[in-house]
Amino acid sequence: MVKSMTGYGRAVETVNGREFTVEVRSVNNRYLDCTVKLPRSLSFGEDAVKQAVKAIISRGKVDVSVSVHAEGAADVQITLNEAMVQGYLDAMHQMTERFSVRDDISVSLISRMPEVFTVERAEIDEAQLLADLMSVAAKALEQFDAMRTREGDALEKDLRTRGETILGLVAQVEAGSGQTVIDYRTRLENKLKEVLANTAIDESRILTEAAIFADKVAVDEETVRLRSHLAQMNAMLTAGGAVGRKLDFLLQEMNREANTIGSKCSDVHLARIVVDIKAELEKIREQTQNIE
Repeated sequence: MVKSMTGYGRAVETVNGREFTVEVRSVNNRYLDCTVKLPRSLSFGEDAVKQAVKAIISRGKVDVSVSVHAEGAADVQITLNEAMVQGYLDAMHQMTERFSVRDDISVSLISRMPEVFTVERAEIDEAQLLADLMSVAAKALEQFDAMRTREGDALEKDLRTRGETILGLVAQVEAGSGQTVIDYRTRLENKLKEVLANTAIDESRILTEAAIFADKVAVDEETVRLRSHLAQMNAMLTAGGAVGRKLDFLLQEMNREANTIGSKCSDVHLARIVVDIKAELEKIREQTQNIE
């Protein structure tokens, strides 16, 4: 199956006391360009996230955003320094007795004193934290890839439908091209009869001129190659994978054949059909810009 380069996925999950939010979005790009935004505490996981993205997409500009809520609550331990508190209390009671000042000691007062609390950050298990992050990232990437697959299915159907339309138009060109030669011969013969009046017409000369004209307007080779290119496009779509660049190159070849056919078609009706072919090819080209 083919996949679109555009997609979006989001996952929110609480793992081991931390709420992870992972968002993945992408737009068209010639190559893979992945940007990962992580909190400082998770900066060590950037490469792992990029590798996970590369595993499912080969082209596109991908932005991954990660946020963690209440990430520090389980990692910080606050301890009361009892010896320090006792020292402050003893000194304050001594101050009250010696200088006869009012005893207004309170918890809020003591808590503002230096070194009353000891704040320690527990050692982080980076391996576990990374595993937690990647478990949520995997779900976001799954949604992201599912959306790309759905859009890819729609693109594939559209390309196949337009390919069938072009084949129908090519058949009209092939049929009309033969009639053009017949019409040219008839016009040539009538013109010679008009000019030469009663003089005998050299039939071999008419056949020669008609053959020269037929060679100039023959589009058999171009239509055969165009049909072959359309068959290759369908084969690529069936094979799936990252076929966007190949399809883009193939479209250039198809446009070349269409331009050659257009230059050989002197008939107004056929020229209009060729314009329709080019219009369909342009729509296919626009769609292939979205395919990975």
